[in-house]
Amino acid sequence: MADVAIPRAKPQMIEANAWTQLKHNRNWLGFWFMVPAMAFLIFFLAYPLGLGIWLSFTDTRIGRVGQFVGTENYEWLWDDSIFWLSVFNTLLYTTVASAIKFAVGLYLALLLNENMPFKAMLRAMVLIPFIVPTVLSALAFWWIFDSQFSIISWSLKHLGLINQNINFLGDTTWARICVIFANIWRGVPFVAITLLAGLQTVSPSLYEAATLDGATRWQNFRFITYPLLTPIIAVVMTFSVLFTFTDFQLIWAMTRGGPVNATHLMATLSYQRAIIAGQLGEGAAISSAMIPFLLAAIMVSWFGLQRRKWQQGENND
Repeated sequence: MADVAIPRAKPQMIEANAWTQLKHNRNWLGFWFMVPAMAFLIFFLAYPLGLGIWLSFTDTRIGRVGQFVGTENYEWLWDDSIFWLSVFNTLLYTTVASAIKFAVGLYLALLLNENMPFKAMLRAMVLIPFIVPTVLSALAFWWIFDSQFSIISWSLKHLGLINQNINFLGDTTWARICVIFANIWRGVPFVAITLLAGLQTVSPSLYEAATLDGATRWQNFRFITYPLLTPIIAVVMTFSVLFTFTDFQLIWAMTRGGPVNATHLMATLSYQRAIIAGQLGEGAAISSAMIPFLLAAIMVSWFGLQRRKWQQGENND
């Protein structure tokens, strides 16, 4: 049987089909627009993450290529009391700061959503703590809580309430309170402005109908405002928890993890072990130990988005 020649498409025809598909298929066009962002994320996020996880299974040090040691670094950390103290500090720091930031941020959002004089100016002023560089904020709080030149101690002494300066950053309890307060001061604007943007999307007609039915302000908040803000709260608090859990600059500039490791977070301890002490493998293991906590926070955001689909009448499947 004679061979049948199969005609091949000309290069011009293939090129024309690709261009036509690119011009008419929005998904295909969107994919090519996403390629630069994907390359950026892979190069600057995925690759460092994978390299950090690999280093956590080696005994790499600064200036020396390490060898694979399995889970030896994690076994060492399991018996390290300072590591577990940093885990406790991180969870305490994140939980207390995030809860207070949410409460204060929600209150400010509700307040700024009301009709009041100079509302635009007040909204701009709320953003000031967030736009100030973190290191400058940390240095300002370091001066405020300084053992010798603290403005708080100076004021209390002139009021006759204390006889000597308070060693804010030298006492373990006070140091934890001070760094948490500094984080709250810096993080509240992000929560407040984001929730305020969510409040702008709530239709005033819902409140008008509820008021005509005799609903109080608390009932309006409980049955209208809060349910409609739930998806936004899930997302904004997830980001807030991520930022707080991985905080480094504020702690390192204020206390360096002291006194007596009382304010060491997992991020600062990882830096101390990896960069200052030169134990890159051990520092990478501490950083990798943060991943399960961060994944849990991301899952909160995921369920928040799923609830948003449910509220919009979409199918979650």
